[in-house]
Amino acid sequence: MMSLDLVFDYIVSPVFFHGAMLTLLITVTSLFFGVLAGLVIALMQETRLRLLQVVTLFYLWLFRGTPVLFQIIFIYNVLPSFGIRLSAFLSAVIALALNEGAYMAEILRSGLDAVKKGQRTAGLALGMSTTQVMRHIVLPQAARIVLPPMGNQMIGMLKTSALVSVIAVEELLLVANQAASATFRYFEALTAAGVYYLALTTIFMVLQALLERWLDPKKRRRREKRPLLDRLMLATERADVR
Repeated sequence: MMSLDLVFDYIVSPVFFHGAMLTLLITVTSLFFGVLAGLVIALMQETRLRLLQVVTLFYLWLFRGTPVLFQIIFIYNVLPSFGIRLSAFLSAVIALALNEGAYMAEILRSGLDAVKKGQRTAGLALGMSTTQVMRHIVLPQAARIVLPPMGNQMIGMLKTSALVSVIAVEELLLVANQAASATFRYFEALTAAGVYYLALTTIFMVLQALLERWLDPKKRRRREKRPLLDRLMLATERADVR
């Protein structure tokens, strides 16, 4: 029979909390470097240099064509054969970031391509440099386009981070499995881990919604005008009462 008290004890225990924080750290760190790698690859795809295009094609082919679990194990177990020894945490972050970069590159490329070339040409005609055009014209518009799929990738990364338990990174799932193995109360331990995953996912979804609202100029203007509209509606109600 399920014990709610044991579930609560697991949730508030320092071990589970530390595992959840480590999961969050792996997710955020891997996502940050994955976005950077994806942006570099997306910009390299825009270049006309044949060599860079071949490099990006090979990168996308390699990391999208192999399972992320294979990449984690490869980096952790194979690289030491070449004299490159990394900690389990660092191996996990590198593997997840490289894998995420391959998918982020396609998301960011689609966002950059969605901005019409005429706007870039107009910016250059106004005397702006290529960097200024990218910073002030292209990226603000592309950010609104790529944010929803990036939010989905962020949530997916949170769940994918559970795979790093195979190389003994003490993230949330490994902590739950170890606790369950010690007490044979798998239901309670995994339920507590599920509560943490749902809480973190909810936080990510709320942050995504806030960022979408902040980046959408229509919603921002609507929010700024709301106090004036409220005053007008109040004045109308008072007039009706009279």
